[in-house]
Amino acid sequence: MWANSKSSAAAQTKNLGMTAPISTAGPEEKDLELTKTLKDALEPHGCFESEEELNHRMDVLSRLNELVRKWIKETSVTKNMPESLAESVGGKIFTFGSYRLGVHNKGADIDTLCVAPRHILREDYFTSFLDMLRVQEEVTDLRPVPDAFVPVIKLCFNGIDIDLTFARLALKEVPESQDLSDPMLLKNLDQKCVRSLNGCRVTDEILKQVPNVENFRLTLRCIKLWAKKHGIYSNVMGFLGGVSWAMLVARVCQLYPNASPSTLLQKFFLVFLKWQWPQPVLLKKPEDFGLGFPVWDPRYNVADRFHVMPIITPAYPQQNSTFNVSKSTLRVMQEEFQASMAICEEIMSGKVGWDKIFEPPNFFCKYRHFILLEASSSSEEDQLQWEGLVESKIRHLVANLEREAISLAHAWPCTYPSLVEGQEKICKYWFIGLKLDLEGGKQGGQLDLTTPIKAFTDIVMRSAIQINVWKTGMKLVADYKRRKELKDYLPTNEHWKLKSEKSEKKSQSSLAAAAVAAAAASQQSSTAEEQPKSSSQNSEKRSLSETETETPPLKKTNASPTAEEEEGDKVVTEEQP
Repeated sequence: MWANSKSSAAAQTKNLGMTAPISTAGPEEKDLELTKTLKDALEPHGCFESEEELNHRMDVLSRLNELVRKWIKETSVTKNMPESLAESVGGKIFTFGSYRLGVHNKGADIDTLCVAPRHILREDYFTSFLDMLRVQEEVTDLRPVPDAFVPVIKLCFNGIDIDLTFARLALKEVPESQDLSDPMLLKNLDQKCVRSLNGCRVTDEILKQVPNVENFRLTLRCIKLWAKKHGIYSNVMGFLGGVSWAMLVARVCQLYPNASPSTLLQKFFLVFLKWQWPQPVLLKKPEDFGLGFPVWDPRYNVADRFHVMPIITPAYPQQNSTFNVSKSTLRVMQEEFQASMAICEEIMSGKVGWDKIFEPPNFFCKYRHFILLEASSSSEEDQLQWEGLVESKIRHLVANLEREAISLAHAWPCTYPSLVEGQEKICKYWFIGLKLDLEGGKQGGQLDLTTPIKAFTDIVMRSAIQINVWKTGMKLVADYKRRKELKDYLPTNEHWKLKSEKSEKKSQSSLAAAAVAAAAASQQSSTAEEQPKSSSQNSEKRSLSETETETPPLKKTNASPTAEEEEGDKVVTEEQP
């Protein structure tokens, strides 16, 4: 596949992107070998599906497409359309996201869009079509979300998870050959339909903007796996989602149009480590078709000027896909770019293999101070909604913390279940690592986290009430913890993560010193045996001294959603002697 890259280099005539390529050099033999080993390194992580699994997905999509056409026909007839005409109005399922890009993993869901003609309404979609899905034997876990930013029906169809959105075009019929690339299709459509169509339009435009689709796909598979392993694959938490990573990879492919995936991966880290943010990443020149939809443009939109890492979608109306990114999350990603670029250099020189770049970093050893977030409910069903809401607001807590004497707030996107027996599914934890900046800080070196945490819990509670998620028994607790206190919240097999690199080196040097002392003790007289004892006492004194000179303590804050619970806590406190 990649062996043909040199011949394709000669045929490469048209430059893609906003600028000329940095290099048009093709791959060397060594690059092709590294690409082969890179692909092999992805295999154990379930990045590729078998032919049988791919065919199963195609069967599911074909069956779903038949259901959509049948529903549109029946709905048309109920609206007094002649049956002969209803046969021809069509309707179609489109795919987008990772499946459409060709980079989905084993077991991944499929993002789909149901496109209907103008006489089919969204109200029909969330009533009669939903009723049709309910009676299908293949359909399980059916969950409509009509009030979402992009309204969606979530379901599992014959073992495949599907996210199905809806859009109606201002057309009499939607044939099988319907193309969504024409921006004039958006004319006279409402915002929800435009947002639904945008998923497909952006995905298709990304594929058009890369010079070599196969090289793009393998590189993107690598970057998606790398980002997930390094805890920076989460749009809702203030990092990047799938479409944003895809656009970054596409831009690198434009800058190195003939490079192999092994080279593109290395260049990816270099390019975006050196990128002059907030300079936007653009795959093509933005166009305005005068349809009145808002587009990303900091010259006219004041809010757009405050985006710290703008990555602009290539399809009209152009939007920034990374408006959730904060200064802290950008800095975390830049640190990962830098560390991974160094690993790539080691791989190129043959010191380590590709597996090294996909090893998760030890999040807990990076920080000494943490905020522990605990979300709990009285039932599993309530917990799913509560957990999702709290997670979607964590980026607001990070933004609040950035305004305090905190140089970095890093939220790890993975949740941990409660260790209390019976509460594993109704109580979850998140950890936010903190780097403090107490020089000239408040209150003589002490940092009060009450204000940012109170603002965060207020946002969560208001949102829960507004969208009718709030249920009795839901609690949210935010508490400051030192690293050594986290062992009560981590499973035993992860306690090793709480040891800092310094303490591990100390431990290794102590073991070495102990071994030398033991060897000396076996050869010397009993008087020499007292030396290790006094050395041990001095070591204990040093250890105690180091503990006493830690950063001044932070004030702890618990956030509880109800005044009644706060009042109950006060009563307990007063009753204690």
